[in-house]
Amino acid sequence: MKNHARSLTIKTAHGDFQTPVFMPVGTRAFVNYMTTPDLIQAGTQIILGGNTYHMLCSPGMDIIQAAGGMHKFMDWDKPMLTDSGGFQVFSLSQNKNICKIDEQGAHFKHPITGQLLHLTPQTSIDAQKIIGADIIMAFDECTPENGGRDAALAALERTHRWLRESKEIHTQNPLSAYGYPQQLFGIIQGGSFRDLREQSAQHIVDMDLDGIALGGEIIGADMQKTCEIIDWVRPLLPEHKPRYTMGVGLAPQDLIDVVARGIDMFDCVAPTRNARHGSLYCGKIVEKDNWLAFESEEDNGRLLIKKSKYAKDDSPIMEDCTCYTCQHHTKAYLHFLFKEKSVAYSHLACIHNIHVMHDVCAKMREIILK
Repeated sequence: MKNHARSLTIKTAHGDFQTPVFMPVGTRAFVNYMTTPDLIQAGTQIILGGNTYHMLCSPGMDIIQAAGGMHKFMDWDKPMLTDSGGFQVFSLSQNKNICKIDEQGAHFKHPITGQLLHLTPQTSIDAQKIIGADIIMAFDECTPENGGRDAALAALERTHRWLRESKEIHTQNPLSAYGYPQQLFGIIQGGSFRDLREQSAQHIVDMDLDGIALGGEIIGADMQKTCEIIDWVRPLLPEHKPRYTMGVGLAPQDLIDVVARGIDMFDCVAPTRNARHGSLYCGKIVEKDNWLAFESEEDNGRLLIKKSKYAKDDSPIMEDCTCYTCQHHTKAYLHFLFKEKSVAYSHLACIHNIHVMHDVCAKMREIILK
């Protein structure tokens, strides 16, 4: 396979970042068990900070605006991307008593107050202006994998219509609520149908947006299919615009695989979720066939720290890892903290897993630029 890896410099109002880049996910205005200094020390260039749906529910736009935006609210002065709430709406809409989708958008009940909320292209873009992220996403409908072609086509058509509305709203005022420019990305849908993916990709390209994302329930969940879909649409994508696969990053190797196919940006909740549940990335980043691979003796490249064999293991998670956790603590100590259900375990584990993802990206940038 030809390697399509590349490195771009993306300029934002809060500084530049270099791709390939992994974005830790702060869905509810925080990255689980990590402080801002933790994120910076781990190598974070940009975060996905604050999901629009969750921010509407809590703390609410009035509190975020009173704080001066999400950057100040979180004490994060580097680039930030937020998402439109489309995926959460897709998840909620499985229960029609909680959320209903129509041509205008999504109508759902506030999970605490029961208040009826509406998420439309207008309210989604307006909320992202208040959040103040450097990169915002057009409101879309995530394509389900079990609905067949009719459902994929319906989601695609609705996504394209909402994209046109989102762009029109953004074009009228391309600035955040705090006066700096924001970039708008569109999202390719179409499920697992090649012609629909190609049709959607061409539509997004024709809209001449700042960047292009690849969405849908299958992206990141099925990596073989994810890579296949990237190969379908890549010939249609402009070289000079960033490409973002949403939800990719279950394992370090996933990043390596999508970058080889020409992807620049990715995010995933898995590194911190895996860490909290005792699953720690463990392996070596090696050069292989003029590219990289994450080689590991562990299943799925992750060790399970709860195993009794680690109770007296005085080695770090990864011998050559430079993260704070591996530099200061042993598997035995982490095993003890996990068994004790200590918050300190989750903190140290998340630092390690996020660092590994950033280290993979740093080594990819190094080999690309070399």
